Amino acid sequence: MDTWQPAWIGVGSNLEDPRGKVLAALERLKQLPRTRLVSTSRLYRSRPFGPVAQPDFVNAVAGVLTQLDPPALLKELHAIEVSMGRPEHHDRWGPRIIDLDLLAWGRERRSDAHLALPHPGIVERNFVLYPLAEIAPDLDLPGLGRVADLAAAVTAEGLTLL
Repeated sequence: MDTWQPAWIGVGSNLEDPRGKVLAALERLKQLPRTRLVSTSRLYRSRPFGPVAQPDFVNAVAGVLTQLDPPALLKELHAIEVSMGRPEHHDRWGPRIIDLDLLAWGRERRSDAHLALPHPGIVERNFVLYPLAEIAPDLDLPGLGRVADLAAAVTAEGLTLL
C-alpha cells in the first residue's frame, strides 16, 4: 500500500513505572516502518476499567500516518508490547505493563476475530475519548460519531491530567 492513512493508537500502562512505559511506547511508535507519528495527547491518570482491583493507569493517544494496512499495523503494535515485556497471555481487564490499542484507521469499519475498527467500547471510555479529543476532536469515527461529541457525552470521573 502506497497511500498514507491516518490512524489513532491508545497507549496505557499501570505497572512498573506506568508514566515511563507510556512515554517509551510513544517513542517506539516513531520507529514503526512506513509510519509517522504526527501527534500525541497529554498524559492522563485513570481508574482501571473493569472488575479487577489494580493500580491506576496512565493513558495517552497517538495519531500516526501510515502506509501499513490495519492488520500489519496491529502486528507492529503487538511487537512493541512484547518487546516492552507484556506477556502474550494476560487477564482481560487486568494490569498491563503496556497496552497499545488500534483505535481507528482511516474510515475503516471491520469486525473479525483479530481486529475490530473502530475499537469496540471506545464510546464509553473516557481514558480514550478525552486524549483523542485533544488531538482529533473533529474526527468522525465510522458508525460512532464525532470524537468531540462522544467525549462530551462521557463523564471525566476518575480521569486526571498528569
